[in-house]
Amino acid sequence: MPDRLPISRRTVLTAGALGALGSALPIGTTAAAAADTTVAASTAKAARGLRFRADGTFTVVQFNDTQDDEQTDRRTVELIEKVLDQEQPDLVVINGDVITGGCETRLAVKQAINNVVWPMESRGIPWAVTYGNHDEDSLPQSGVDEAGMLKIYRSYEYNVNAENTRGVTGTSNTLLTIGSSAKKNREAFALWLLDSGRYAPDALAGQDFAGYPTWDWVRMDQVAWYREQSQRLEQRAGRKVPALMFLHIALWEHRFMWWGGVDTRTEADAARGRARHGIVGERNEDECPGPFNSGMFNAIVERGDVKGVFVGHDHVNDYMGDYYGVLLGYAPGTGFGAYGLDGAERNRLRGGRVFELTESGDQVSIASRVVYAKDLGIDLTADDQPMEPLPLAPRQQRV
Repeated sequence: MPDRLPISRRTVLTAGALGALGSALPIGTTAAAAADTTVAASTAKAARGLRFRADGTFTVVQFNDTQDDEQTDRRTVELIEKVLDQEQPDLVVINGDVITGGCETRLAVKQAINNVVWPMESRGIPWAVTYGNHDEDSLPQSGVDEAGMLKIYRSYEYNVNAENTRGVTGTSNTLLTIGSSAKKNREAFALWLLDSGRYAPDALAGQDFAGYPTWDWVRMDQVAWYREQSQRLEQRAGRKVPALMFLHIALWEHRFMWWGGVDTRTEADAARGRARHGIVGERNEDECPGPFNSGMFNAIVERGDVKGVFVGHDHVNDYMGDYYGVLLGYAPGTGFGAYGLDGAERNRLRGGRVFELTESGDQVSIASRVVYAKDLGIDLTADDQPMEPLPLAPRQQRV
């Protein structure tokens, strides 16, 4: 049996279709009050470390798709450790697909998680995760669903994930704020971590999704949660608090940006998109959003606080551009045990994305770049190099 019976996005849709989604909207309900409590608890837990340094800087590292079982490819851990030691981040986000299938027991799930979070934990670096489409692949064998994984994550001292918010789709949608270096009790920057789900339902309103992308999408109640919490944060802070947003599955706007349009697909179109939006980096596979546009980008434009949305999921994309005032981008796949480029180049793009935030008065500037395994002296051979699981600390043994 799972740690908690999973009520997945698929279950919500097939059980009640659109009516169930409509009834889940939290605006003006007790769920909104619960969200406030959850956010406050998460922020309080994170407050000990999430503050701009005395020089006004704060560094975030995004890893993506570590995506392995308990015998994690040893180079995944080596890459994480070398990036941490080089960049000395103040926060790490593993942005979905932390683990994948192959974990046949609860112990194996804990070991797979521990392999990739222990580098942060052992260095005393605050960290958080979002959920991707593969995190529950082992559920039928291990019995550990996303809610059970959240208990494991939150058992670590330096994890800053929020508890689940009643009435909002997804696991551990989290708002974290970063304190100012100059003014006590001033929230200078925010980080939004959203669960973008797993897969679209088999059918909706009696129609299947043949011909459409079959990944999941951010639900409207999550968009409403972001919008409402953003308004409350503005009210509390006395101004809009600039932010970054992390979710696993790309928005449709990532694809629109690359191609410079909605229905365009020629190299000339891509060149127009790259020029207009200042795109840098590689695109080696199609973006894989869900079948519906979530409306999240529209909400972000309306609110004007989120300055960038960064994703993973598509392991061999690492590009970034400015889409009408909002940075849209990828971190490349971090996990050596997951798919990469073809043939001998399989591991060429393994890496992570670094965000350098600099506070100056009421403003925070954002600079971002990708660090690659190829530049850190890590073996890129196109093979698998599984490791023995790292030992669990007593607290993780018990959870």
